Amino acid sequence: MNMRRAVSRWFERFFPKKTLGQRGEAAAERYLRRRGYKVLARSDRFGLGELDLVMLDRKTIVFVEVKTRQSHDAGHPSEAVDKSKQRKLTQLAVAFLKRHDLLEHPARFDVIAVTWATGKRLPMIEHTKNAFEAVGTRDFYS
Repeated sequence: MNMRRAVSRWFERFFPKKTLGQRGEAAAERYLRRRGYKVLARSDRFGLGELDLVMLDRKTIVFVEVKTRQSHDAGHPSEAVDKSKQRKLTQLAVAFLKRHDLLEHPARFDVIAVTWATGKRLPMIEHTKNAFEAVGTRDFYS
């Protein structure tokens, strides 16, 4: 095995390539940070799910769901955030707010659709603020 290949294997072992989803989340975070948002959490796992990004937009806590696709052949990325996904995100958001004693703060749900075509250096990013209302909000009061 030549030296170049050995170094390449070592590098890939310790620095694996990011998945399309991971690249999309990183691009969405950069996009939001350039617009003045502050990062509160990323890839926050709790219970049976994960919040992609939790950001602060002035005084509003923003739960950001990022959907990344290479094309729109199977539909727009944001179409994947259906009622079932919205319910799950609401439950995760409530758990996050309770865990961090933030229930009194205003919050919203945003969706960022990232389309990153094969071979393109930069993705197309579409940001939908206040994309949906909390679903099943009775959990806020328990």
